[in-house]
Amino acid sequence: MKQFKIFCFYVFLLVSVTLLAQERPPIQTYSPNEYGAENQNWGISQSKDKYIYVANNKGLLEYNGARWKLYSLPNQTIVRSVKVIDDLIYTGCYRDFGFWKRNNFGVLTYVSLAKKLNISFLEDEEVWNIISIDNFIVFQTLNRIYLYNKGTETYTIIDSDTTINKIFKVNQGVYFQKAKYGVYEIHNGKPRLVSDDPILKTNLLVNIFNLNGDILFETEDNGFYILKNNALVRWEIPANNILLNDRIYCSTQLKDQSFVLGSISNGILLISADGKVNSQINQNNGLSNNTVLSVFEDFDNNIWLGLEYGINCINIKSPFKIYNDEKGKIGSVNTSILYNNKLYIGTNQGLFYKDVDKDSTFKFIKGTQGATWCLTIIDQKLFCGHNSGTFIINGDKARLISDVLGTWDIKPIRGHTNLLMQGNYNGLYILEKKNGNWHFRNKLDGFDISSRYYEMLNETEVFVSHEYKGVFRVKLNTDYTKVLSVSKDSSAHKGTTTSLIKYKDDFLYTEQDGVFKYSSERNRFIKDSILSQLFNEQTYTSGRLINDIKGNKLWSFSLHQISYVTSSKLSNIPKINNISLPRSIRRDVSGFENISYLYNNKYLYGNSSGYILIDLDKLHNESHAVKINSISNSNFKSGFKSNYLDRSAKGDLQNNQNNIEFHYSVPEFNKYLVTEYQYKLEGIYNQWSNWSPKPSEVFENLPYGDYTFLVRARVGNTLSSNTESYSFKVERPWLLSNKMIAVYIILFLLLSLVIHNMYKRYYRKQREKLLYKTQKELELKELENKQQLMRFNNEKLKQDIENKNRELGISTMSLIKKNEFLNNLKTELKKADDIKKIRRIVKIIDKNLNNTDDWNLFEEAFNNVDKDFLRKVKSEHPTLTSNDLRLCAYLRLNLSSKEIAPLLNISTRSVEVKRYRLRKKMGLSHESGLTDYILNI
Repeated sequence: MKQFKIFCFYVFLLVSVTLLAQERPPIQTYSPNEYGAENQNWGISQSKDKYIYVANNKGLLEYNGARWKLYSLPNQTIVRSVKVIDDLIYTGCYRDFGFWKRNNFGVLTYVSLAKKLNISFLEDEEVWNIISIDNFIVFQTLNRIYLYNKGTETYTIIDSDTTINKIFKVNQGVYFQKAKYGVYEIHNGKPRLVSDDPILKTNLLVNIFNLNGDILFETEDNGFYILKNNALVRWEIPANNILLNDRIYCSTQLKDQSFVLGSISNGILLISADGKVNSQINQNNGLSNNTVLSVFEDFDNNIWLGLEYGINCINIKSPFKIYNDEKGKIGSVNTSILYNNKLYIGTNQGLFYKDVDKDSTFKFIKGTQGATWCLTIIDQKLFCGHNSGTFIINGDKARLISDVLGTWDIKPIRGHTNLLMQGNYNGLYILEKKNGNWHFRNKLDGFDISSRYYEMLNETEVFVSHEYKGVFRVKLNTDYTKVLSVSKDSSAHKGTTTSLIKYKDDFLYTEQDGVFKYSSERNRFIKDSILSQLFNEQTYTSGRLINDIKGNKLWSFSLHQISYVTSSKLSNIPKINNISLPRSIRRDVSGFENISYLYNNKYLYGNSSGYILIDLDKLHNESHAVKINSISNSNFKSGFKSNYLDRSAKGDLQNNQNNIEFHYSVPEFNKYLVTEYQYKLEGIYNQWSNWSPKPSEVFENLPYGDYTFLVRARVGNTLSSNTESYSFKVERPWLLSNKMIAVYIILFLLLSLVIHNMYKRYYRKQREKLLYKTQKELELKELENKQQLMRFNNEKLKQDIENKNRELGISTMSLIKKNEFLNNLKTELKKADDIKKIRRIVKIIDKNLNNTDDWNLFEEAFNNVDKDFLRKVKSEHPTLTSNDLRLCAYLRLNLSSKEIAPLLNISTRSVEVKRYRLRKKMGLSHESGLTDYILNI
């Protein structure tokens, strides 16, 4: 027995060493920091919408392909089990079990079935497993099994006096193991013994499977057993050598009937349906941790592992397999080739090989230390272009045939089967075959430029491309000993990572602006519109093209993908096929990308840490659906925390809640398929955004209005099958609400009315002022006219008065002169001798002197000039006689006594006496002048 264990141990070590060299599928690792919870993960399940749910020490984890979210239980305990059944996520924990249901806000809410059913748990009881069968849900603890009937919402309990390690679902039956008693099946709600074989009593079961109609038991430490005819026999399979040296904690049977076994200390073991070991993956070659607590296969055949530390997703059906040089023993792979059932890879550290049909490690070929640049088969021999020169490889031996440093490439010369041309660091060289052996012949003198890319245009002309100097056309002599002329092609622009190759009789030069094909008629390179679609200016990383002669493909490499060109079956038009393999994932060295055909449509892509195997037959452009997971809105003060919106109804947001955030995702878990999103917000951003891997978008401070958010996804090169949308409305601000608008209208009308009345009053006042002013102006004008008229009248009156005065004066002076004349005549007549004869004449003269008609005429003229004077004097001095008034009139004319005397026909002395008497009648004082007084009346 001891020798058998030692033998098994050595076999295990051998197999482990061999497996270390295996290519493994892509593994996506999630650390506790990434998913935001504790280290241990006890169970995994998946919903119909492909979301992943994990039972974690801190709660229930949800992963939608873009973001992890943690839901803690109300009792803040460890979630030990999880199972998605229909649209509900059932979980089991410490003294409780229940389900989670998603509400319209996209958030899971918990309902405790244990509390609803008033279950009384045992002390420290925990629910470790959940199974759905028919209309029942089975919850298993270490001491009980709870059978919950969904239809009647009732439950029954199966008690056990010993530990119930696990429950299992096989062929629509539920099995469980009772420690020390064996395996039971639940039948009609009661346990029924299936087998009490000693092995089942003493070994803990990991799982129970159906194997060709028989029951297959898997134990922790002793491998598999089959129950046949009520007898337990070991399942003899090649994997037992490893199984007997590892403790298995969990397992599952995949859809292809193979098995995945999770161990306590050595990762997982993948076993075929017939028991052969396919591979083993542990912490040494990709896993986060070697202790596997749970295993789950999702709808897309990915294997999920709940580990002691972290969560891993293995893309077991991926078209890619990875070989990572974790310890740096191989280095960056620059070239590879399959030759005589051996895979050769040339790296920056040398040349390595391994057998293809055997699980073996890479072995170093002695003498090839240093960078290996090319591997090519010519004349059924494997040539190796190396930093040290040129080798011919035979098995694990390398023979140096040229010690010229830096052989970039080796190519045959058309029409010369015994000659080869190789491009080196310092020009072109010729190899020659003599006596069946290849050896160095000569250098082509006259050309010393590094010749990494070169192609023969004809037997004597060669194109050589140098990325810093451009493309040269080199003319050779017929003996291939020297260069006759060198000319530079002006149509090919130089640049880093450019390349030159021959593909189907066409010479292709590639640079950032596209792929250019040489035209012999025009003697220049012309841009090829079809091949230039391999990349664009934004996605260009390298102009390197590889002509895959075996696979009849032309390969190119860009930022987001690698592409290959094939010929259409119906026409000669090239067809471009894209493989989503971003540069960040493939980890290549720009300008040194390399890919080689292996077999059965499988390719090896070398990179800086090993290589990637690509199986083109497994490439499928599956369509995926994008989904809006949650929508939240807030203002700047509260932030995006808990204000979720109902995704099933149109959003109606308050104006101060005009910041909205969308979370969306595609539940795609392939590591090498990059998911990108594109969105637009109709109503403000009506154009699709640029593609971005960001699974969320925030719109801040949106103006009021109606919006529709649309998002679509691109998984690799395939658009999502749908475009998700959500419509919402940002309300007007309170000051612009309908009520306030009505208030504004009323206020506006009132204000308009007030302003109208104010303006009306103002204009009325203005009109009144204007009228008043006009009236005043008219009155003033009228007054001015009246004054003017008055002035005219006064002037006329004055003129009349002056005329009257003048007439009066003339009349007065005439009277005076007449009276003076008559008096003088009288006087003279009195002196005559004959008085009697002249008495009658004197009498006539006296009569004329005392003629009242003269006075009346004078009075009339005086009144015309000063009509009120005599009335005023009479009214003030009523005692005055007519003679007094006559004297006053003469005084008014400012006549002297001497002048008055003739008028009164008295002497001057008599005039003075009259004046004196008049003063007395008027009662004038001595100081007052009579003339002045009369003039002032």
